[in-house]
Amino acid sequence: MWNEQRMNPLSTILYRNRESFHPVVAFNPATDKLLPLDFTAANTTLTAEIINDTSRFGQYIQQQLQIAGARYGIGGYDEHRTIYNRSTVFDGKPGEEPRRLHLGIDIWGAAGTPAYAFMGGMVHSVAFNDQFGDYGATMVLLHQLDGMPFYTLYGHISLADIQGMSAGQYVIRGQEIAHFGQPHENGQWPPHLHFQVIINMELKQGDYPGVCKYSEREKYLDNCPDPDAILHLNRYIR
Repeated sequence: MWNEQRMNPLSTILYRNRESFHPVVAFNPATDKLLPLDFTAANTTLTAEIINDTSRFGQYIQQQLQIAGARYGIGGYDEHRTIYNRSTVFDGKPGEEPRRLHLGIDIWGAAGTPAYAFMGGMVHSVAFNDQFGDYGATMVLLHQLDGMPFYTLYGHISLADIQGMSAGQYVIRGQEIAHFGQPHENGQWPPHLHFQVIINMELKQGDYPGVCKYSEREKYLDNCPDPDAILHLNRYIR
């Protein structure tokens, strides 16, 4: 269920307009199933050996989806995750608190799965964040709804998607703008889409933290509202 307890002006606008949004990924609630995936310490089946081996991690995700008969795995918003131990990208300086709290929603599925613009907008920036554990190919869109500007970030997508996009280019509602990337182009993760809503990009280009320190939780959740106000998928988890 979308988190209505963290209402802010953008959340209210998104919730009010939710029925007008195009699906970010194709999903038929009559035939397709979603599997909530837990990447916290509570999931003891996801061992360090699996997490630290991209191939084994991918096999784990695929197996979970097959067992559940699910088209996608989903989850992650406001989730304190152990999987970020796999990359120094999420570590600060020695002795500093690492980043472990996830700020978007991940949709896990087959490489090449198309992703769509939920509404019209403009390409704000693209980048290839090519570090182990990072976003890999990344696209940020700028939107305006009911007079309020905001951004959506599509992370872990295909390199081909950002090679055909540039800042200032317009996209239309329902346009196929991205695809779940392969590990070599998505930061060495099993194929998935990281979808995040951002109010203030803080002058960043082609990148914005998708994971924060737990001590900074309130600040970042206020700037990154629950993406399910757009995705509207958690209602189908059963």
